[in-house]
Amino acid sequence: MIPMTMNQRLTSQLAHCECCPRKCGVDRLAGRTGFCRIAGDVQISYAGLHRGEEPPISGTRGSGTIFFAGCNLRCVFCQNHQISQDFEPDRMQTLTTDGLADEMLRLADAGAHNINLVSPSHVVFQAADAIVAARARGLTIPIVYNSNGYDSVDALRQMRGLVDIYLPDIKYLSNDLAKRYSAAADYADVIPGVLHEMLEQVGALELDTEGTARRGLLVRHLVLPDCVDNSRKCLDFLARLSPTIHVSIMSQYSPQYRATKHPEINRNLTRREY
Repeated sequence: MIPMTMNQRLTSQLAHCECCPRKCGVDRLAGRTGFCRIAGDVQISYAGLHRGEEPPISGTRGSGTIFFAGCNLRCVFCQNHQISQDFEPDRMQTLTTDGLADEMLRLADAGAHNINLVSPSHVVFQAADAIVAARARGLTIPIVYNSNGYDSVDALRQMRGLVDIYLPDIKYLSNDLAKRYSAAADYADVIPGVLHEMLEQVGALELDTEGTARRGLLVRHLVLPDCVDNSRKCLDFLARLSPTIHVSIMSQYSPQYRATKHPEINRNLTRREY
C-alpha cells in the first residue's frame, strides 16, 4: 500500500467515526464524542522525553512520548485513569493535526530516539495525518504506535508506511475477562487480527548498533492476579504467531483505580504467578 499524501486526510472519516472496534458512528468533526470522549482534534496530557519505556524504546536519550487523553477501553485497574477516563477536557492541551505535527518535530529536535504515540487507538486518523505533515517538514526518526491492542484492523491498514514500531498490549484472550475488567466483550476476537496486521507491516524487532529499536513489533503483556491461564493463552498465541516476536512480560500490576471493587484482583501480583 502506498503511504497517503497530504491530500488524503484520514481525519475526514471522523464524520462517521469507526476508527476503533467500538464503531460509535458519531460525527466527531462536528464536536460530538463517543466512547472515547474525544472530538475531532486530539487532546494530550503531556509530550516530552520519557525514559521509562522498554530499553529498546527509551534508548539512551529517551522516547519522545505524546500521551493522548481519552481511551477506547475502561480498564478497572488503569494506572493512568486521570487522563484516560477521568480527565477534565479543559485541563488537557487540545491540538489540531498540524499542532500535533509541531509537537513531533519539537521532540525530534530535543533528541528523542522516536516519536511514541501513547494510547492512539481512538485518535489513529488524527495521528496519521500529523505523521504525514511532520514527515513533509523533515521528521525522520521512527514512529512508535503504543496501543492497548483494541485497534481497528482497517484503520491500521490505512496506516501502512507511517508506523515503524508497533508496541501493542495483548491484555486478554478471554472475552469474559475483557468484558469484566475493560468493558470490551470482543477484545479476544479483535486482538489476533490486530497483531497479525502489525507483524505483517513491520516484521520482527530490529535494533541498531546501540540496541535501540528502529523497526518492528514488540508486544507487552501485563500479568494479572488470578489470571495465569489467560497469560498462558496470550503467550501461546504469540509463539504460534511467530517465534521471533519480542515480548515484554510485565509484573508491575497493583490494584489501582476501581480494581478494589473486584476482590480477585484487589491485591498485588505474587512472584509465583509472575
